Amino acid sequence: MNASSDTQQETIICTCTGTSREKIEQLIAKGADTLDKIESATGANTGCGSCDILILELLTDKNPK
Repeated sequence: MNASSDTQQETIICTCTGTSREKIEQLIAKGADTLDKIESATGANTGCGSCDILILELLTDKNPK
């Protein structure tokens, strides 16, 4: 396996919708600051719901209180 292909792989946060960590981080950077806003923009967490904790962690990391 070559290093350049490893760095180009996206980390999938929501397997139901294929939403990547990078996409969620982009949305947070553009002002999406709640789980509802991420859900509306991507559909993430609207399938099985198991990714909610991962999305909430990203929101907390990017928007510390």
